[in-house]
Amino acid sequence: MKKIIVLFLLIAGIASSTRAQLYTTRNAYVNFYSKAAIEDITADNNQVYSIIDASKKNMAFSLLMKSFIFKKQLMQDHFNENYVESDKYPKAVFSGAYTGDVTLDKDGAYKIMVKGDLTVHGVTKPIELPATLEVKGGKLSGTAEFKIKPEDYNISIPSIVRDNIAKELTVTVKANYTTH
Repeated sequence: MKKIIVLFLLIAGIASSTRAQLYTTRNAYVNFYSKAAIEDITADNNQVYSIIDASKKNMAFSLLMKSFIFKKQLMQDHFNENYVESDKYPKAVFSGAYTGDVTLDKDGAYKIMVKGDLTVHGVTKPIELPATLEVKGGKLSGTAEFKIKPEDYNISIPSIVRDNIAKELTVTVKANYTTH
């Protein structure tokens, strides 16, 4: 009987330590920015789901395109209807892994490389970018900044406004995770 109890406690301990390697958030932040001659374009999305499996160094992000908020409603309407066609392609998704050592029980900022597939507008492209995972007081957060080209994802910009949108958009990602 004692052996069964010890075995059960050992399995429970392993399961809980494995579970502690999963970090999630439902309110990560993604922003994109386009520097333009006439007017800069920026949009924020605070409804981004993300998960990190630190034991396998895997990560994923998923967001609804309609959750991007612009300063001007007209920009938001054009973005959803004419550019990313949110009804037809409602989500953007990233799935990949990271390299680099992150010590989850030691506070610090850890530089990592993220590599995976980004799907936007129904087009999947491989991307690789530097990012930072930070451990502070037992909590995990992540940040990254990278550039994407709308044309790489078959997002066509009408010629009448093409000069008002940068060829590359700067994307900023920030996430604060909880353990599960």
